[in-house]
Amino acid sequence: MSQEQLSATFAALADPTRRAILARLASGEASVKDLAEPFAISAPAVTKHLKVLERAGLISRGRHAQWRPCRLEAKPLREIADWVEQYHKFWEEGFDRLDVYLREVQDQGKNNDTNHG
Repeated sequence: MSQEQLSATFAALADPTRRAILARLASGEASVKDLAEPFAISAPAVTKHLKVLERAGLISRGRHAQWRPCRLEAKPLREIADWVEQYHKFWEEGFDRLDVYLREVQDQGKNNDTNHG
């Protein structure tokens, strides 16, 4: 994934309305009208959100007669997950260090309790 595509995907995901739209599309195709329904925003505003998602490759729009269904495109989400996975080792090492530290603090607390008791 290019840096430009990564930035576009993260920018698209930064907005809660767009994340809600993606969550809705995870359960299947939907029309713009259906996607706009739960939001207190205008149809043009929803269309703008959809264009951002489409430019980021997160959704695609089809055409079936009068119906223009939107569908989730999972590939950019997979690429984001792969990008984040690079940092998994870093997180695990940090959690391991935290675990060691917490055990040391607990052991010190137990030692202080037995020395004062």
